Amino acid sequence: MKAHDGMYIDGAWRPAAGPDVIEVVNPADERVIATVPAGTVEDVDAAVRAARAALPGWAATPPAERAARLAALRDGLVARRDEIAETVTAELGSPLKLSQTVHAGVPIAVTGSYAELAATYPFEERTGNSTVFHEPVGVVGAITPWNYPLHQIVAKTAPALAAGCTVVVKPAEDTPLVARLFARAVHEAGIPAGVFNLVTGLGPVAGQALAEHPGVDLLSFTGSTAVGRRIGAIATGMVKKVALELGGKSANVILPGADLARAVNVGVANVMSNSGQTCSAWTRMLVHRDQYDEAVELAAAAAAKYGDRIGPLVNAGQRERVRGYIEKGVAEGARLVAGGPDSPHERGYHVSPTVFADVTPEMTIAQEEIFGPVLSVLRYADEEDALRIANGTVYGLAGAVWAGDEAEAVAFARRMETGQVDINGGRFNPLAPFGGYKQSGVGRELGAHGLTEYLQTKSLQF
Repeated sequence: MKAHDGMYIDGAWRPAAGPDVIEVVNPADERVIATVPAGTVEDVDAAVRAARAALPGWAATPPAERAARLAALRDGLVARRDEIAETVTAELGSPLKLSQTVHAGVPIAVTGSYAELAATYPFEERTGNSTVFHEPVGVVGAITPWNYPLHQIVAKTAPALAAGCTVVVKPAEDTPLVARLFARAVHEAGIPAGVFNLVTGLGPVAGQALAEHPGVDLLSFTGSTAVGRRIGAIATGMVKKVALELGGKSANVILPGADLARAVNVGVANVMSNSGQTCSAWTRMLVHRDQYDEAVELAAAAAAKYGDRIGPLVNAGQRERVRGYIEKGVAEGARLVAGGPDSPHERGYHVSPTVFADVTPEMTIAQEEIFGPVLSVLRYADEEDALRIANGTVYGLAGAVWAGDEAEAVAFARRMETGQVDINGGRFNPLAPFGGYKQSGVGRELGAHGLTEYLQTKSLQF
């Protein structure tokens, strides 16, 4: 076990204000692999003060120079790719291949995209007799989750830095090790002292202190809708800008003309990836009643193949939460066709890949975010019924539509109350805006839309 010391504040690793530590546990074998400092109000205050002091200089840095620092940061992440993947596997439990392609690969792509955007974005424009300037919003407080630990840090930090903001990150307590790696890469990229700061700590202590700090201009949070409501209330009460990326219960709608086998197999893979710990996972599969039985068979067979190919859940509490939802699904009358609440392993926080059939829209497992490898398959009578079911939750983060005719899929997707829809298996695009309708959040991440979250406008009239 390694005892890590210090917070990255004002360009250096400095001792934490208090003696408390957080134990980092490998969810595959339940062993403590490291400790990190548990940050306090004092640590957060020091980090925000450093960010505040660094803001004028970084905001005045030409965009081309900010772009160069981001390009250097991307190169640093590339050089650390294997170390990043191994670290995420150790603290999150994701299979190494997934850690390499997604947990390390996507943040590299996103950092590179903001290096390009910083160099090309029109931070100044003319309209009528006015010049409009797009200026950095100020000091950004970023509270990030454990499920995509580096991606979520990069999705907030890279656009904020591109915009000319300074940042304080409070990473999830389950996955702080990759955040420390990122801080080292920031340091080596030549990003000036105070521009990026890292405070590890517990949500109710360090997270709350960051949310309530008067020196923070924008609060960006990714996590549960319940915590997002509290963060949003704090930010709104202090008249801060807020960006919230919250939960989801996304629908995978398979229209009758679609390639059923492909739609089901890709849909199951989507839910099982990262052990179901994905806010945008298509956890509700909607199938026409005439194809329903065939789809259920295909889904059960696809889930059975995952067996040992998915990792554990992140911690014991998460495992118990997911098991509780599976038991509730059975109790409410859904039919278990794959998996169940029992663990396939003696050690580690595992849950079997699970598929429910005969799920109805009002069931708990069709309404609430489970955040585990659990798929609900629902039947619909016609297209209007499918749309009613798809839109029938408080969430609206992502979704998918499959159809034999692309135009038919697009027409259906346009009527879905959700922020992203993949058409016939369309690939994830790191340049496209990501974010939700309804209780799935406020604001957008990634691409140019993600950059504008960290800008405010000033107009000069001539």
